Amino acid sequence: MKSNVARNASSTKSKRGLRSPCPVAAALDVLGDRWTLLVLRDLFWGKSRYGEFTASPEGIPTNILADRLVRLEECGLLSSTPYQDNPPRLEYKITKKGRELLPTLLALAKWGEKHFPGTKAHFKAP
Repeated sequence: MKSNVARNASSTKSKRGLRSPCPVAAALDVLGDRWTLLVLRDLFWGKSRYGEFTASPEGIPTNILADRLVRLEECGLLSSTPYQDNPPRLEYKITKKGRELLPTLLALAKWGEKHFPGTKAHFKAP
């Protein structure tokens, strides 16, 4: 007989595509690539439109950006609202769930500044 933890992990995996009941692994399934946290950083900076994200200095490829925006919305970390019909264009806003990641991003930025000379965080808490 399956334990409640195993049963909940199985049902969570099928709904969200998580590979493990471990919360670190689950968070990495959503955030653990080289682009996702940068998209969230840009949302905290106040960027909200596709062209603003593509103008970031890291140069995220447009196909990856489109994928990350969809995934972040599916996970409830951002929401989108149409601002133009022809051609259709969306504006993105970070959600309450997404805003909960701000302390993590700030800690990561602080760590990066400490251990990578010449780097500088350019955002502050909203």
